[in-house]
Amino acid sequence: MAARAIVALSLILALVAIASGGASAQLSSGFYSRSCPGMLKAVRSALHPAIARERRVGASIVRLFFHDCFVQGCDASLLLDDAPGLRGEKNATPNKNSARGFEVIDAVKAAVEECCPGVVSCADILAIAAEESVVFLGGPSWEVKMGRRDSTTASFNGAENNIPPPTSGLANLTSLFAAQGLSQKDMVALSGL
Repeated sequence: MAARAIVALSLILALVAIASGGASAQLSSGFYSRSCPGMLKAVRSALHPAIARERRVGASIVRLFFHDCFVQGCDASLLLDDAPGLRGEKNATPNKNSARGFEVIDAVKAAVEECCPGVVSCADILAIAAEESVVFLGGPSWEVKMGRRDSTTASFNGAENNIPPPTSGLANLTSLFAAQGLSQKDMVALSGL
């Protein structure tokens, strides 16, 4: 049990470090308190049943957040599909046939849109869904600061170069995590997803 708590704490610290990157001065925990007070309830209404059906989905959501933050910051660029003039990140080697849970995030976004249309960014939905997944699965909670803006671009090359592929050795993993300001302890926690 103590080892599980240490891993959970490491995971939280790693996610907080990633999520609070360069725009931390603009983020706040009460960002939607007036514009969408029912946001958290809406997130839970779609997320919790999905995790209850398949518990592994919770870890998948955390992994989506981790992969999103490693490319252009925590901006939901991972959620963008390929389109004319836009090559998305979903089909990059570290994500293709590996990243999952997109349909759950779509359901969460739909629930939030029903509650308060056009208010909450997908980037914030992904961040809060990651935290709520950890909590729902029995892990600790942390304060999620919000106010992220959604990206209108994606970086296939960024995903290819910044997200550790499944074939990464220790030196490559350590280097890629260090580039994000994360330690080997953070790497172990996030690589286990």
